Amino acid sequence: MTDWEVWLIILLVIGVIFSNLAVLKYSSKFKLPPFGHPKNKSGKSSPSTTQDDDNAKGDKGADK
Repeated sequence: MTDWEVWLIILLVIGVIFSNLAVLKYSSKFKLPPFGHPKNKSGKSSPSTTQDDDNAKGDKGADK
């Protein structure tokens, strides 16, 4: 390998390292939701919406 090829590889590796650090710094500002089952507004775990939930939403809209 010639000298310029070695320097090019070194610069590419350093560029990848700095770009990964920049992405980590940028993405650390975001908040992720907790892992596990999704929770509804009441705090109870619910894997999917049920017919009761749909009826409750419809009732709330009718009361207004």
